[in-house]
Amino acid sequence: MARGARFLQVEALDHVRFAPFGDVIEAGEAVRHFAINGGTTERFHDLATIDPGPGGRAIVSIFRSQPRVLPFQVEMMERHPLGSQAFVPLSGRSYLVLVAPAGMPPTARDLRLFVAQGDQGVNYAPGVWHHPLLALDQACDFLVIDRDGPGPNCDETSLQDPVWIPILT
Repeated sequence: MARGARFLQVEALDHVRFAPFGDVIEAGEAVRHFAINGGTTERFHDLATIDPGPGGRAIVSIFRSQPRVLPFQVEMMERHPLGSQAFVPLSGRSYLVLVAPAGMPPTARDLRLFVAQGDQGVNYAPGVWHHPLLALDQACDFLVIDRDGPGPNCDETSLQDPVWIPILT
């Protein structure tokens, strides 16, 4: 690690803090929910705005993410300008979510780092910069809902000033 390295601050993932970047997908009291199927099931309703963009269609995939070793140097970010991208963990393990606002390529100052619990998913709004999956400790599977269709839908950028994700305490 370089002397004077900049470490990101880790924030708890919640609906308010994450709103500028998209949606938190979780079953909880903060979302609309109601009983269905004769009262045997509770439906947590309309948790994310899935946006496949013009000419696109929503697809469902599973991504298997290998764990990252912390501290971890962040050197790049990516975005999907044509549609949203949702990640729902299937392994029940915490993971990290690193984002920056949509628009111009981000700088280190633009980055926000969240720790997501194993029962929280995220849906990145179209164009939101994010780091590829950041699993912790073990490989993790994620149900992914994103766009398939015409046009290039993945931009990558290198950070001019890389930053570090700290060891979690």
